[in-house]
Amino acid sequence: MTSVFIDGKEGTTGLRIFERLSLRSDVKIITLDEEHRKDPEKRSEALNSCDIAFLCLPDAAAMEAAEMVKNPNVKIIDASTAHRTAEAWVYGLPELSNEQYEKIYASKRIANPGCHASGFIALISPLVKAGLIGKEALLTATSITGYSGGGKKMIAEYEAENRNPLLSYPRPYALKLTHKHLKEMKALCGLDSAPAFLPVVADFYSGMCVTVPVFKKDINGTKEDIEKLYADHYKSDIVKYVPDAGEAGFASAGILAGMDSMEISVHGNDDTVLLMARYDNLGKGACGATLECMNILMGKEPGYELKI
Repeated sequence: MTSVFIDGKEGTTGLRIFERLSLRSDVKIITLDEEHRKDPEKRSEALNSCDIAFLCLPDAAAMEAAEMVKNPNVKIIDASTAHRTAEAWVYGLPELSNEQYEKIYASKRIANPGCHASGFIALISPLVKAGLIGKEALLTATSITGYSGGGKKMIAEYEAENRNPLLSYPRPYALKLTHKHLKEMKALCGLDSAPAFLPVVADFYSGMCVTVPVFKKDINGTKEDIEKLYADHYKSDIVKYVPDAGEAGFASAGILAGMDSMEISVHGNDDTVLLMARYDNLGKGACGATLECMNILMGKEPGYELKI
């Protein structure tokens, strides 16, 4: 029996992890009552007495919690942005390569990928490694997401009885183009420059669609070369390449809502190739990714008890 402690289980991701793990017979959840959940001494005791700790906290609090762990046997999965490019932490996207999977399996410090970053990195990292896109490429990306990605406050705003009518329309945000996921996008893809990235939140609960257009002149090969690389690289039940994805010329961002998997596809024309990743911002973009990494740490199949 593996014991886990979720530090910050009251947030959107933490609560979902708690609900999912509560259904598993191979996991024992260590909990703190309401009176003690913010007590540093009680938190430290829980963090050091579990096998796997999930940090579902703001960045500063996640860094503090990680420092509290003195037990060398405790493994940490951090869902915050705090450690995603930190040298001593492993990025929790095992589908990047067999080497990445082995690093996760052997590590005690896992940084869970950002929701938007997961799709971008899954699309671009293999292409840069294969030389189909140069590291000097100047890329753009757009990501449309359900409002649950904004946490409890945004969920409450969208689901309020007398909400602002403007919430019915898609809303681009991070308009200064300084989104917090840019650092990991650049680092994990080996790019010289971060992409110009525009996220968009829309009036649906969960789901995500990340698109990256690439001009033919920036590709060291053809559209077919990219399709073949994805088909060879992404064969698991969790991340898979899907040819001819789309619905009569459209592509729904909610096609994998409620799931822990990701769909990779290629579109476009002779002049511009459009790369696309679709998944759930709360699934492969958050909770599902943490549970996948937990399964790997436990020596189980990555997809064990996942919704794929």
